[in-house]
Amino acid sequence: MKKILSFFAFLIFVIPVSGDTFTFKANHMSGGKATGKEITILTGNAEVRSDNLLLRADRIEIQGDDNQFIDCTGNVWGMEEEKEILFQTDRLRYDRKLKIARLEGNSSLEDKKNEIVAKGRFIEYDDQTEITVFQISVRLFKDTMVCRSEYAVYRREEQLLELSGFPVVFKKDDEFRADRIRVDLDTDGVTMEGDVSGSIKNQSS
Repeated sequence: MKKILSFFAFLIFVIPVSGDTFTFKANHMSGGKATGKEITILTGNAEVRSDNLLLRADRIEIQGDDNQFIDCTGNVWGMEEEKEILFQTDRLRYDRKLKIARLEGNSSLEDKKNEIVAKGRFIEYDDQTEITVFQISVRLFKDTMVCRSEYAVYRREEQLLELSGFPVVFKKDDEFRADRIRVDLDTDGVTMEGDVSGSIKNQSS
């Protein structure tokens, strides 16, 4: 027998879970339990907060033991408040135990502290290791530098960016291409490997 619970109006719930205060609110909430699978669906100004992560979307689904899995769709916006990292995407899935967020569709990540903006069709952010993987039509912007590739790994703690899949880096009027490119985002230094090419414009004195 499937059980359905449905509530209208603005709701706020606070649930202490294993030392983490998990809260959510929305204009409308519905929930069900069938064959042992529990689900909570939030719609209309939906918002979830877990640890330092705040998520907002048109629709949020919460599933799993201790509300482990969060699935956000429609105008998704998120922020890791302590690290000042912003997300925007079509769809975001978050595992609260592993602390991994997966962004799908038109997605962007902004590291405000390090003044970096990156975009891609798929982004996986690991909050524990501070490593982010970008895939498909990757773009990263920092000051006057623009990096493009089909695959990239951003190591936030080391301030390193690894590019592959037709990578190219533009630094002002300079251009760098190779099979693999590594960028030190602290110094803007570029290291290239395999089939290297580029152009450097001489600056007039």
